[in-house]
Amino acid sequence: MGMSIIFLTIIVVTLCWTKRAHAETDPYLWLEEIDSEKALDWARSHNKTTLDVLQKQADFQAIYDKNLEIYNSDQRIPAPSIRGDYIYNFWKDEKNERGLWRRTPLEEYRKSDPTWETLLSIDELSEVESVKWVYKGVSHFYPDFKRCMVSLSRGGGDAVEIREFDLATKQFVKDGFFVPHAKGSVSWKDINTLHVSTDFGAGTTTQSGYPRLTKVWKRGTPLREAETLFEGEEDDVSVWSDVTYTPERQYTLIRRSITFYKGHYHVIENDTQIKLDIPEDAQLNGFFKNQMLIRLRSDWSVANKPYLQGSLIGIDYDRFLNGDRAFDVIVVPDERSSISSVASTKNLLLVNMLTNVRSRLDQYRFEENTWHKEKVNAPDLGTISIGSTDEFSDRYFFYFSNFLVPSTLYLASEEGPIEKLKSLPEFFDSSKFEVQQFEATSKDGTQIPYFLVSNTNLEHTGKNPTLLSGYGGFEISRQPDYASTVGHAWLERGGVYALANIRGGGEFGPQWHQAALQKNRQRAYDDFIAVAEDLIDRNITSPQHLGIQGGSNGGLLVGAVFTQRPDLLNAVVCSVPLLDMQRYHKLLAGASWMGEYGNPDKPEDWAFIQKYSPYHNLHAGQNYPKVFFTTSTRDDRVHPAHARKMVAKMEANGHECYYYENIEGGHAGSTTNQQTAFRDALIYAYLLQQLR
Repeated sequence: MGMSIIFLTIIVVTLCWTKRAHAETDPYLWLEEIDSEKALDWARSHNKTTLDVLQKQADFQAIYDKNLEIYNSDQRIPAPSIRGDYIYNFWKDEKNERGLWRRTPLEEYRKSDPTWETLLSIDELSEVESVKWVYKGVSHFYPDFKRCMVSLSRGGGDAVEIREFDLATKQFVKDGFFVPHAKGSVSWKDINTLHVSTDFGAGTTTQSGYPRLTKVWKRGTPLREAETLFEGEEDDVSVWSDVTYTPERQYTLIRRSITFYKGHYHVIENDTQIKLDIPEDAQLNGFFKNQMLIRLRSDWSVANKPYLQGSLIGIDYDRFLNGDRAFDVIVVPDERSSISSVASTKNLLLVNMLTNVRSRLDQYRFEENTWHKEKVNAPDLGTISIGSTDEFSDRYFFYFSNFLVPSTLYLASEEGPIEKLKSLPEFFDSSKFEVQQFEATSKDGTQIPYFLVSNTNLEHTGKNPTLLSGYGGFEISRQPDYASTVGHAWLERGGVYALANIRGGGEFGPQWHQAALQKNRQRAYDDFIAVAEDLIDRNITSPQHLGIQGGSNGGLLVGAVFTQRPDLLNAVVCSVPLLDMQRYHKLLAGASWMGEYGNPDKPEDWAFIQKYSPYHNLHAGQNYPKVFFTTSTRDDRVHPAHARKMVAKMEANGHECYYYENIEGGHAGSTTNQQTAFRDALIYAYLLQQLR
């Protein structure tokens, strides 16, 4: 008994000392209090200092005016969403800063200037309710689409208020379904039943702030009386449920995310929950012709047959439930390709592939128990993205673009050949520029591809202002895309733009991502540094004229790189970043990313995290570039304290930097076209000031 008391005393004293020591070594914890007057006054003061400089730059006003013209242009493509007989769209412009949710029939949408039926004005709603609402999407009731649940965010964060909306009356349903503001979602079971994942009260969310419970809610009953369908653990990432409709049948799914990449799927059949016997890191890609589709993040051997990492495999759902494990192999990417996305129509399975970071779209038919592949007649040498699909026909939309070709919308259907429907205008003169793809050799010898966009007559003088961007995380691929702001604000002003496809991303499948996970995170930073050095070695630019840019995980990327290799750079745009990697898992949704970075509370994990954590690798006496940090007060995914604390610590160490915190915006950093235009103008005014 005595030894136990002594042991417990040691633990308590150690924990108290650790907490006190951290408080003593981090004098900026008060900046984690998002809405405290002291913290907000600090942010406003820094905003003023930054704006007083950057708004006076010669290029700022011209860039801002052009940005706003582009973002408000009525020549933009109204992104279509097929629901029954209508094409739905959400639209923001000069007159509708917060946006209109609207619809029109397909034949009307084909016109160059279609007539739209307005369903909901977010500006009017915000004015009536005196709340700065941000539209976050809808969940339609299938199959007649007469009702939907509209998600609205206060200020642009991930947390939403969800209200039932009647599409016939164009009004919110009086005494209809209503889910209070929280991080959550709903899915229709039938017209009188919802599956709800949300914050149901104390103890019903995970450490990451996402739902731990999912429930079945009947119309006319209080939400608190909804029946619990599934309950996860507090240290899970989240629990969600979804009712999926196909022409063949309805499927009820439950997803328990244990980590960001591992979890369990359950289905409900005859009121019985059945856990699907598939790998924890596999991704269920839905159902097509009653085929259960699975994408593999690792090799899997089952029923004496191997299935390779990155593959898309399928099996009849009923046969699987009855114990059959003989899967069909639909797609097996090679080492330089990956599956970008999967979608379906009534009779077509669409697979968007990346090969050496260039898109190809294939469609598959499942006939007589055999998969038949056909390449879609889409443009080459760019990025294809699947738009909306129709479950009740073979109509679907897809987009194509690259760095110099404006985004173009195509419509495919069973009625005839693929139709080029709408295209963005050219917002800058792309004829003066060219795109090249190079490779840099990383520290461990791995070849890292990157794109370079420059003037066709680029002189290799080492003096070209060059902006290098990247991401390198969460299996997210960075692909060529038409960026009108980059074009007019950077390229036309003499800049060169580079995009690095570093490890940690998904450009070459799960193995490319997993190569930079957790203890191997430094590889992503080594890759990015290698591309920067390659740009300098080719005499395209030099440290005086090289800048880097990244947001979110990309903000962590550029934060790690400028603290490790400040000698390579003269500008850094670090947006909505993670920077304090000792406390990231304690701030907002941070705990959900421990599958990506590791757990800093574990000594063996902190041993490698602390080596790159930007906040912990700032040193007095070091020469850093004058960094520009941007964030949002209302970002409820990545805490604004990451940027706040980094700036405070840099200034205390005598390092000058810029800081801009938008009071609205969520993780996107802005909510209106005007806010986006303003922030981007600040960024490019800063880059031109630093790198010319």
